[in-house]
Amino acid sequence: MNRSSKRVETSPTTGTGRRVLRGAAAAAGAACLVMGTAGAAGAAPEAVTAGSTTVSPAGASYTATLNGKATFKAGTVTVTCSASTAGGTVPAAPGNHNAAGPVTNPLSARPTYSNCTTSMPGVSATVTTYGDWTVSMQNGAPSTGTLGMPSGGVVVKTSGLATCTVTSAPSGPVSVEGDWTNGSPSKLAFVNESVPVTVVGGFGCPTSATTSTFNATYDVPGITVGA
Repeated sequence: MNRSSKRVETSPTTGTGRRVLRGAAAAAGAACLVMGTAGAAGAAPEAVTAGSTTVSPAGASYTATLNGKATFKAGTVTVTCSASTAGGTVPAAPGNHNAAGPVTNPLSARPTYSNCTTSMPGVSATVTTYGDWTVSMQNGAPSTGTLGMPSGGVVVKTSGLATCTVTSAPSGPVSVEGDWTNGSPSKLAFVNESVPVTVVGGFGCPTSATTSTFNATYDVPGITVGA
C-alpha cells in the first residue's frame, strides 16, 4: 500500500512506493500549489498554480469497485484482498469545478476490504478501515485521484501462526495519490503507493517495517475528470 516522477510525503499509509505520501491536514490529498524550478542564480522558486479541474456530472453519486486485487505489503508479508468498494457524491455545481486546483469531497462510504489472504501459510487476515475519508480529483497529464486517509485509517490484523497488527498513518492523516483515467468505466489506479505504518506482534510479524506498499485499481463508472 516508485515511479520517480511522482512522490509521496508523510504527515503519516509506505516508503518504497512510487510516490511520497503527502500529509493532509483535512485529508485533501492533492496540493493546490506546486513549486516551479529555480530561475536565475539566487532566485526563489516560482509558485505555479495548479490547473483547472471539473468533475462530472455535478451532484452524481458513485461507487468505486475494485478491479482485480488490492495488496498491502509490509516487510516480507503481503495481504491480498479480492473485494473492495468505496462511495461518494460529486459536489453540486459550482462546487464540482475549481479554476486552480483539485475538487475535493468527503467519501460517504469509506473503503472496505474483504476476502483477504496472506502470503504466510497458516495465517489469515482482516482489513478494517476507520474515520472520515476524502477524495481529491485533479485534472492533468495524468489526472489524479487522491484518497485522504485519517490517522489510523487502515488496520490489518493477522491470526493463526502469526498474530500481527499493522496500523496505517499512525502519526496523523496522509494522502495516497492514484492515476485517474476517463473511460467506460473510468479507473483510479494506485501503483506501489507508500504508506507509513507501525507493526506490533510476535514471531513472523514484520515489526521492523515502517512503511507498507499499496496496490489497487478501482472502476468508477459514470464519473469523468476534465478542465
